[in-house]
Amino acid sequence: MKFLCLVYFAPGAFDDMTPQEQQQLDDATIADDQRLRESGHLLIASPLADAATGVTIDRRQRMTLSTVDGPFAESKEVVGGFLLLEARDMDEVLSLLENDPIAPYGRLEIRPLMDTHRHSETGQGRPEFKAL
Repeated sequence: MKFLCLVYFAPGAFDDMTPQEQQQLDDATIADDQRLRESGHLLIASPLADAATGVTIDRRQRMTLSTVDGPFAESKEVVGGFLLLEARDMDEVLSLLENDPIAPYGRLEIRPLMDTHRHSETGQGRPEFKAL
């Protein structure tokens, strides 16, 4: 099964870190990504650019396209990165992320990807995901 892990951070979560602490955290997360990749579990992982660089598309109102720069103002946390993992089940994912070095700085949300739901009336499935 495939699982998406979204990594949420409060604004300013890293503001008190020294450059050396930031480098140590970067090194630790890269090493952990390598561990997950070598074990065959990591398909892709990446930090995201600052939330202020993002755009939100919202078509819920009158079915017209509306864009908003950055995250919604009421957001207390923003998605700062993600991992796409392959694992047997949720228990295995939880054990893989047990000592994740970024976890003490934010919150991880783990959700399985749907593998049976199809959006196509023809019954055609989505193209198979291929790791980079």
